Amino acid sequence: MGCGRPEIVHIPVLSQEVLYWLKPGPGGRYLDATVGLGGHAEEILRQSNPDGILYGLDWDLDALERARSRLQAFGSRAVLIHESFKHLREIEEEREISGLDGLLFDLGLSALQLELSERGFAFSRDGPLDMRMDQRLNLMADDLVNHLSERELADLLWKFGEERFGRRIARRIVQSRKRERIRSTRQLAEVVQGAIPPKSRRFRIHPATRTFQALRIAVNQELEGLESAIRMGIDLLRPGGRCTIISYHSLEDRIVKQTLVSLSRQPEPPFAPASPCPSQPKVLVLSKKPITPTEREIAANPHSRSAKLRVAERI
Repeated sequence: MGCGRPEIVHIPVLSQEVLYWLKPGPGGRYLDATVGLGGHAEEILRQSNPDGILYGLDWDLDALERARSRLQAFGSRAVLIHESFKHLREIEEEREISGLDGLLFDLGLSALQLELSERGFAFSRDGPLDMRMDQRLNLMADDLVNHLSERELADLLWKFGEERFGRRIARRIVQSRKRERIRSTRQLAEVVQGAIPPKSRRFRIHPATRTFQALRIAVNQELEGLESAIRMGIDLLRPGGRCTIISYHSLEDRIVKQTLVSLSRQPEPPFAPASPCPSQPKVLVLSKKPITPTEREIAANPHSRSAKLRVAERI
């Protein structure tokens, strides 16, 4: 690769399931609110040949540039925008995006973020404690690990990682950073692993998984604005348009599920006199239970193992 950019193998999660529910076709208009490296976007554009249009958002500029290269064969049919889905309202106004046939949120990390050690997302690769999805952000995981109090760290690990050993881990982090600043992913992973009782380390996931998840969510404020973004996205769908959302941990999935359920219900009548035109449900939830990867997909792409897909149709 030129310019020193390593080749990243990207396998979109639950790709066939997303295509099945979105049913992209000619003339359709679609929004991939988390375009990443463009795996889902490429398939949507292929199936919407010859004139379907896809708008792709991502706040990771490196990922967006790689997606742009991947989708260049589709020309002006792929409209890529460097922005977070949290700013969907502003994007809608600037780009006049409405009447969409399909919407996708894939809330997980991209292969790029996991594979590049300098991004600091993975404990399996030694790198700086960065974890910013958008390099324009000022706060890094390094700042949280080395400056939060023991109690603040413990609260963060429970709130965003549901880490039951959060207090032990926070105590060990504070003790370790008194000796030397915790600067790298591997250093932090070793500190976390040392804080967890040996008999509790025999889990399917690495002992540091929840700690890294919590720090990443806190750095990027991932849960803030998710519900409003889903609601804004659904407002952009035409009647019959579909929304597909892939989440990767219980905190995300809970927000997704509760938001779709809320939008699928007729609002309770207010205490004031009933309006002559009461509001109606906005969506029909099509996935009564979350759709999960097959064993075959998990074997081919272990990163997909925790994925859950939920689907709704605009009424």
